[in-house]
Amino acid sequence: MMNASDQIKPYFIENRTKIMIGLLSLIIVDMLQLFIPRIIKRVVDDLTTFNMDGWQLLSFALFMIGIAVFIGIFRYIWRRCLLGTARRIEEGLRNMLFAHLQCLSAAYFDKVKTGDLMAHATNDIQQIRMATGMGMVALNDAIVLGLAAIGFMAYINVSLTAYVLIPMPLIVISTRFFSKKMHRGYQTVQAAFSDLTEVIRERFAGIRIIKAHHRNREEAARVEAASQNYVDENIRLVKIVGSFFPMMLFFSNLSLAIVLYLGGRKTIMADITPGDFVAFISYLGLLTWPMMALGWVTNLIQRGRASLDRIHQILQIVPEISDSEDADFIEEAQGHIIFENVSFHYGADPEEQGITTLSQIDLEIEPGTVLGIVGPPGCGKSTLLNLMPRLYDIQRGRILIDGHDIRTLKIQNLRSHIAFIPQEPFLFAGTIRENITFGDQQIPEDRLKRAVRDAALDDTINNFPAGLETVVGEKGVILSGGQKQRIALARCLLQDSAILIMDDPISQVDLETGTAIINTIRKMAGQKTIIIVSHRLSAVSYADCIITLDLGHITECGTHRQLMELNDYYAQTYRLQEIEEDLDAA
Repeated sequence: MMNASDQIKPYFIENRTKIMIGLLSLIIVDMLQLFIPRIIKRVVDDLTTFNMDGWQLLSFALFMIGIAVFIGIFRYIWRRCLLGTARRIEEGLRNMLFAHLQCLSAAYFDKVKTGDLMAHATNDIQQIRMATGMGMVALNDAIVLGLAAIGFMAYINVSLTAYVLIPMPLIVISTRFFSKKMHRGYQTVQAAFSDLTEVIRERFAGIRIIKAHHRNREEAARVEAASQNYVDENIRLVKIVGSFFPMMLFFSNLSLAIVLYLGGRKTIMADITPGDFVAFISYLGLLTWPMMALGWVTNLIQRGRASLDRIHQILQIVPEISDSEDADFIEEAQGHIIFENVSFHYGADPEEQGITTLSQIDLEIEPGTVLGIVGPPGCGKSTLLNLMPRLYDIQRGRILIDGHDIRTLKIQNLRSHIAFIPQEPFLFAGTIRENITFGDQQIPEDRLKRAVRDAALDDTINNFPAGLETVVGEKGVILSGGQKQRIALARCLLQDSAILIMDDPISQVDLETGTAIINTIRKMAGQKTIIIVSHRLSAVSYADCIITLDLGHITECGTHRQLMELNDYYAQTYRLQEIEEDLDAA
């Protein structure tokens, strides 16, 4: 298993040329800064001995301007190379995280908060970028600029330099002490940020329900509580960081006080020149930033390490559903489906909980036939459909498609042969066209129009001024439930797969529209294997086979006529719905 730091190593290797150029430019900037105190020393010494005229003074001034120009040029280069690389690391990690999340099974997202994942993809990765970008800069300055400044100070006077460096061991000790506290603090803060993000996301998503039930104050209080917790954790962290940085400044000022006293005495006693004294103070000023950088880089690295640990935990999660090494491949599916003693349960061991969603399902669906599935709410209908594209994996038994156990097939290949409409249709905040085509620009216009017509959606689209280019808003907010359901149906029909799975496709449409959709589905019988779940039994009455599920078991199986003769759940529910439809028509 990789360490957290191993996640970003490939990006450093890929961009090592730019990193080397950036670090070289940064070192050049540091070296150029170190020459400025030498110029000041020369000027001060010549001025105090009256050995400098106006032209010499001007030449030194122009020389310093030239150094400043080169510092600006090389500073641009290192910022472009180092901070640009940090941005690419940020992009790469975010793409890696999203790609990995897409590989995880649906069961993972049943347990994880969306707000937590959003915090990982935004705030955590941003902290990693800061640690790899400015953290690298601060670390380089702390080492290169710090050691070089000490070298120049020792060149002026060794004993004075030794006195100035007295606080340095205290900096190392305090850094080690505070770094552990900061690491724990940043982990807690990031967790609090995840909770706050999730609370706010839920309130935004449910804003209409909150308004409808007049729960504004109560929900605002929940957001305020989560926000207060985030602030409290940050305040605790600020107490640690707020103690660390003033301590760095204190040590720096302590060194300055030593220089003023001892260096001043050496200047009076002519052990060093006034120019040396001024240059020494300038070098001490340059040394202050590396001392501060040592504290800042500790801050950045601890924050980035805490975030990288959180990202690492997700990237190390092994997908429950994945391709095997010798996975099979179906070139062209026929749609022959067999369930052999299939059992499934959610969550914990069913023997401990006493809960089994599906139990001992035995079923065969011939190619080109229509299977209808009915039953009371919570009986396992949607779960049965979710097992076929392997959104969840069965615990016992097996499911065969064209003689292949679906667990031995490549997942992408399996799902490419299945068009699936979930019970709750989901729309993206784009146009109707983009939602139907999933953004695929290569789909011919005639195929798109045919899918729209087959989903009984053409009249609705014609009523929109922008037609297919109508922006539906977040989750299709401008559309009715029936319109969203028909867009999801058109998306499924456009896929043109051998197996068509529909979970209650007409539950939110009126009787006339539902009849039109059912007639479209009936026309596809014989061409595709169709599995349809519906609470409206007239939608499955034409099916070649109808099964009734109850408490995870198949309790009825047969054609419409056979089930009506049994006079059990199907027949009783069908007659009751006939009466309701007659009353609605009247």
